[in-house]
Formats: sequence, structure tokens, C-alpha cells
Amino acid sequence: MHWRDEGLILGGRKFGESGLVLDVLTRSRGRRSGLVYGGASRKKRGQYEPGNQVELSWTGRLEEQLGRFDVAEATKLRASRLLDRPDALAAVASVCAILRGVLNEGDEAGSAVFEATQMLLDAMEDDVWRALYVRWELGLLSALGFGLDLEACAISGANDGLTHVSPKTGRAVRGSEAEEYVDRLFVLPRFLIQPNAGATREDVLHGIELTGFFIERRLFHAVNKDLPEARRRLALRLQKDR
Repeated sequence: MHWRDEGLILGGRKFGESGLVLDVLTRSRGRRSGLVYGGASRKKRGQYEPGNQVELSWTGRLEEQLGRFDVAEATKLRASRLLDRPDALAAVASVCAILRGVLNEGDEAGSAVFEATQMLLDAMEDDVWRALYVRWELGLLSALGFGLDLEACAISGANDGLTHVSPKTGRAVRGSEAEEYVDRLFVLPRFLIQPNAGATREDVLHGIELTGFFIERRLFHAVNKDLPEARRRLALRLQKDR
């Protein structure tokens, strides 16, 4: 079997002396793995950094078996451009770790988030990436069938004045109608429900707390996994930048 596609590199592991089993998120075929001969060599190592984008072809006997990747020169070397932006590099690491953790080999849902992931990675050199990152996590939950209900208040049904989210149901509520237990709810940043709303650092931190909770609870705990350490490090870094 043989196919060609575009891929975002999620990571890899060494195979033998110089081989590399590469994980990629492809545009058309979801998450895929393949062996790259010589991929772990010093000469080629930089091309396969997480977040980079490549054109590749896969060859193998059966679709479900580990095949071989032939990789052309990277079309986007994002990692090297972010060396002086450790917070953005931490976000790239988090994105890749989350996708590796929640997408199975060949999972078609991966293709549904390819464009959004590419757009987020392309924005990492701009300061707007923090708000986009939170939106990306929210979109990932929806793409995998675990989206939050932020359209109307779970108590009154009203679709205005939404300020919080229930950790139990993932539904939005008006804080004014949940005063007795508002301290147990997540703050709902306005930029997550109003596309044109700006996002302050405080808004981003509230968003990171909100999406991180549901990604851990609904995506990782559901398959007996912990939230990736890369995601925890990103949250801590953003809190320190406060």
C-alpha cells in the first residue's frame, strides 16, 4: 500500500541506531506513524521537531501495520523560529502531547482538527496565540464528541449574561442565578462565546483552567490516562507570566 499526504509532526521515538518512528497528524488520514530510516541522525534531527510541517509518503504491506515514511524537506520549520519564545514552545509541546494522547492510529477525528491545529501553530509568533490556544482546546473537545454547552444558561435557558460553567455538566450558567454555589463553578471568559471579544491575561488563565479540566476529565481520564505533563507545564508557565 502507498499514500501521500501533508503532516504536522507530533513527536517520535528512536528505533535502532539511527531510525525514528515518527508520529504525525495528517490532513486526510488522521494520526499516523511510520519508520524514517536515519531520522534520528544529527543531520536530520531538526527537521522532525514537534510542530514542524512536512510532505510525506507512507509505504507498507497493511494499513494497520507500521510502514515506512519517506519525508520531503519540511515545508514549515516552526520549532526553530520559536527558540526565543519559550512560552510558545511550551504551547507547541502541549498541543502535540495532547493529540498523541487522545488520537488513536488512523483516527479520522484527527483530520477534523488538522486545519485548526495548523492555524494555531502558524500563530505562535504572534501574541494572540494564547487565546487561540484556549479556543483550540475547546474545539478539540467538540471535534472528539465531548464539547461543552455554552449556548444557554442551564438553569434559566437564557442565552445572555453567561458567566460560568458547571464542572459536572459542562453547561454554561448565569452566575447571578447560581449564587449559592458560584465558587464551585469555572469562570467562562467572554472571548469563548463572543468571537470578537478581546482576551486579557486573566481571561486566558480562566480559559486554560476551564478547558484543561474537561480535557483531563473527558478525554484522558476516560481512557485511564493522566493529563500530559507538557500541558501542566504550559499552565504553570502562563500563571507565572501573570
